[in-house]
Amino acid sequence: MKRLFPAPWLSLALLGLWLVLNLSMSAGNLLLGALLGVLAPLMMAPLRPQPISLRRPDVILRLFLRVGRDVIVSNLQVAWGVLTCGSRPPRARFIKIPIDLRSPNGLAALAMITTVIPGTIWSELALDRSVLLLHVFDLDDEAQFIEHFKSAYERPLMEIFE
Repeated sequence: MKRLFPAPWLSLALLGLWLVLNLSMSAGNLLLGALLGVLAPLMMAPLRPQPISLRRPDVILRLFLRVGRDVIVSNLQVAWGVLTCGSRPPRARFIKIPIDLRSPNGLAALAMITTVIPGTIWSELALDRSVLLLHVFDLDDEAQFIEHFKSAYERPLMEIFE
């Protein structure tokens, strides 16, 4: 049964979405929705992430609070940088950060954290996953930023996912 329905809730959701979008419960729409609900998860099964085993709930909570704090602080810093850019333009740079995190789920979480924090953009991850190219809106000290990034985000994610 698991081979035919690798994600049964996704199959049901796709069927329901198909019926809602078509505003019809005709036999043809039921058949097409069921076909979509069965075939889409089967075709996308290789793209599904590895099963997650989360460890260290205390680290998850600390990381969540840290990211929330950094979002607020970064919002204020970026806003201040934009408002005062006439007197001192921001020192935007691309920096290369060596990455020790190997878990695909951990890297996905790191990408989301980087995306959420204003002033940073995840630009590229090396094919061997050893270096992350990050764009930073305003950067004073590259070494200090790298150490902050690794200690605040990468190391906790390593504790959680590896």
